[in-house]
Amino acid sequence: MKSNFDAIQKLLRKKADFQARLALLPYDGTPEIKENSSGKYLYMRKREAGKLRSVYVDKYSEELYAVLLRSSREARELKKNIRQVEKELALLGYKQSALSPRVELNLSFARANMKANIYDQAVLEGVTTTFPQTETILENGVVNGMTATDIQKILNLKHAWEFILDRDVVSSPSNYYVLCHIAKLVNEGFFSDGGRIRGVPVTIGGSNYVPPLPIEHDVKEKISSIVEKSSDSTETAIELCLYCMKTQIFTDGNKRAAVIFANHYLISQGGGLLVIPEKDVPDFKKLLVAYYESRDNGEIIAFMKEKCWRKF
Repeated sequence: MKSNFDAIQKLLRKKADFQARLALLPYDGTPEIKENSSGKYLYMRKREAGKLRSVYVDKYSEELYAVLLRSSREARELKKNIRQVEKELALLGYKQSALSPRVELNLSFARANMKANIYDQAVLEGVTTTFPQTETILENGVVNGMTATDIQKILNLKHAWEFILDRDVVSSPSNYYVLCHIAKLVNEGFFSDGGRIRGVPVTIGGSNYVPPLPIEHDVKEKISSIVEKSSDSTETAIELCLYCMKTQIFTDGNKRAAVIFANHYLISQGGGLLVIPEKDVPDFKKLLVAYYESRDNGEIIAFMKEKCWRKF
């Protein structure tokens, strides 16, 4: 039974990752060229509600046509992978469980606020961006004046949020394996295995706190103990977030992974969202340093409940 459960959870994470990658593709469908007296134009043909329809893309160019063809191939491959995972899940006897109405609402609330959440997270990470720039990047547009690294961080945040908003993933337990997958996604393009537990010493800028090397067994147990506490869902999400940040479980991306992991738990409980607003980032960072250095007397938890908890 245990081996079946582990296999199902692994497959669900794989399926959610494929679905998140599919959602990131800028174009969906099969490219087609239409021509009239004024020139050649590109469309994407796709089936919606059982009917074929064509969506206009832009004027024809060889470069854009190549992009559309590549996107179409990737979409077909991802859909094929999703179907294969679904077959494997069916063989293991998995059936998707129904989400409560409250969790369904929380998912809609999170999707409606995803761009704002990603912008706030980018600011927390020191990414030099504006909300319009962030919005353009998330909509697969082109922005000027930003580094490739900062753009990649924003796209990775989108990927990780898409992952936790998958229905199967949100119904899965908030455990070490989900956290590691989130870290892998936020570190994509920067580390070959950004979801692997840290094996090298790190320091934290602006603080004299030096986190010890994390031990996988201890991290698993601590996450489980936090989740299983009887405290309310908001306090549990905050504790998960702060624990992951202070422990520095991964070589990089710990704040990004911690916030998204905390939201995975909070959304699964129908408890809202946990996001550090852009205007409160300086105060949060001061409190976080005090928390790292054990000079905190509960101020950061009170601050996060008041300033960072978004109810609906």
